[in-house]
Amino acid sequence: MTRIAILVSTAIALSVGTASAQLQQPYAGLQARSIKALSEQQIADLKAGRGMGLALAAELNGYPGPMHVLELADSLGLSADQRAKVSELVAAMMAEAIPLCEQLIAQEADLDKQFADKTVTPERLEASTNAIGVTSGALRRAHLKYHLSTLDVLTAAQAHRYAELRGYQGQMQHPHGRH
Repeated sequence: MTRIAILVSTAIALSVGTASAQLQQPYAGLQARSIKALSEQQIADLKAGRGMGLALAAELNGYPGPMHVLELADSLGLSADQRAKVSELVAAMMAEAIPLCEQLIAQEADLDKQFADKTVTPERLEASTNAIGVTSGALRRAHLKYHLSTLDVLTAAQAHRYAELRGYQGQMQHPHGRH
């Protein structure tokens, strides 16, 4: 019995030690990133103007995303007119989002450089993080507003079908006052 207790105690100690080491080093390896606050995938997504979950408040509450609507156009039975309208929304969204994404990348790179060069001051930190916040907010707003506009193009049945195709059925209601 004592032998089992020792083995269990040792196993627990090892697992706690491993977990503790992981908790103490959660950012190990990230110091090699070109911009410490952004992964290469995040940078690629930003450069492509992808939403990266910025519009989840809309998406998961019954407001379809224009890119996803185009991807599902055949399954949704979009008319030629609807396809054209949604394509225009996608083009407008990208025209608005991509410059904001590029700006955000540049702002994050500047903040990173200030820390790397040890030139950051409380005043520069405040200015940089405020600017990043404004750009992030504008980017999120850009993505969200096109979800609003996309819903106006769809019928209620298409919006419901979109939710089903995206795996949201039974989890959300179609927004009130729409089609």
